[in-house]
Amino acid sequence: MSQQQSDNAKDKPWGGRFSESTDAFVEAFTASIPFDKRLYRHDIQGSRAHARMLGKTGLLNTTEVEQILSGLDEIEQLAEKGELDWKISLEDVHMNIEARLTDRIGIAGKKLHTGRSRNDQVATDVRLWLREQMDGISHELRRLQHALVDLAERETDTILPGFTHLQVAQPITFGHHVLAWFEMLQRDFERLQDCRKRLNVMPLGAAALAGTTYPIDRLYTAELLGFDYPARNSLDAVSDRDFAIEFTAAASLIMMHLSRFSEELILWTSAQFDFIRLPDRFCTGSSIMPQKKNPDVPELVRGKSGRVFGHLFSLLTLMKGQPLAYNKDNQEDKEPLFDTVDTLLGSLRAFADMMPHVQPKPEKMRQAAMQGFSTATDLADYLVRKGLPFRDAHEVVGKAVALGVETGRDLSEMRLEELQHFSDIINADVFAVLTLEGSVAARNHLGGTAPEQVKRQVQIARRLLSAN
Repeated sequence: MSQQQSDNAKDKPWGGRFSESTDAFVEAFTASIPFDKRLYRHDIQGSRAHARMLGKTGLLNTTEVEQILSGLDEIEQLAEKGELDWKISLEDVHMNIEARLTDRIGIAGKKLHTGRSRNDQVATDVRLWLREQMDGISHELRRLQHALVDLAERETDTILPGFTHLQVAQPITFGHHVLAWFEMLQRDFERLQDCRKRLNVMPLGAAALAGTTYPIDRLYTAELLGFDYPARNSLDAVSDRDFAIEFTAAASLIMMHLSRFSEELILWTSAQFDFIRLPDRFCTGSSIMPQKKNPDVPELVRGKSGRVFGHLFSLLTLMKGQPLAYNKDNQEDKEPLFDTVDTLLGSLRAFADMMPHVQPKPEKMRQAAMQGFSTATDLADYLVRKGLPFRDAHEVVGKAVALGVETGRDLSEMRLEELQHFSDIINADVFAVLTLEGSVAARNHLGGTAPEQVKRQVQIARRLLSAN
């Protein structure tokens, strides 16, 4: 037998059928313990519930259940302290914990696996872990939303240019712009809550793929683990990874939104815009250019979005060709999922910490809003209210803007006589609508940018945040 081979296959929990040991390289190549050991708390949580259920149904006696629960407590404490010796030869987190349990309590440890398989065990562990992580992500989302609402309330009247095609379009309020970010995150929050409902279904009891001959009580186990109900089909229960894909899709949308926020923050901190100031602690400098203050956090979050998008496609590709039921391919679900969670949590935390300390520069914003004829639409609306058809009003304003471009003046800087040259229905009252304040105040309807509407939307946002 080659020296590259590992210990005798009979040392494996599944080794009875095998006549030679696993090749050492294959053993390392197929092992998942380097990354799935982070599931240890949830594996132990599931095992506790399974043991209690086996005791309730009489498959274990009271002493055996107590031994198992005590042994699992000891193993968890060792793992928490970093003192548990994780062995590649034991392949994964499940077999490592089971082997340690059997070492500690003897034959009762071997009975724990009655009525379950690693197939339904891992599916349960991942759901338990992801459910916990999703709750943490939802908390960070809410923390960021609170920061945005506070910022919007402080900047209700602050005017900045709104853009389309990255060209100055119309004046808006900064509070209104920030609440647009809030709305994106609100959809993200609701998607996570909806995804959580489909995630919160228990695979345990499906065993390898067909269920078990033992008189198990899956409803009781589901209740112990906080699942809404057990999976209805054993084949689907062990092979389903839709919940991981759906979560990663929701995470991709969140990262896409954060990337869009990042792009705006990056632009706004540039010398060309100079709309906001980011705290120094969220920026870095240049090794060669002493004047530089780089918005590294937004830049890095923008970059990390592609990483999460890639994980979504990895998981979709992983599942697309798999026949029912469980396949070894599914071991590859964890690393993309783990990294998606880590990346998303880190990005949300960075934004939630940073946004309360963003400092707008109102004068810079106002100066920018004065450029690009941002009140041109207001002049067209003025003419329409005076009785001119909109298409004719559009042409009139276009000619006025052409004069402004030629002479380097904003519409509000032109003389009344000049404006009347384009239309004789223009009167002195036109200047009230050509001011930035008049423009934003005029959009006083549900969803509009008027300061009064921003205040109302802030109140609505606070009610949403307090609801859950």
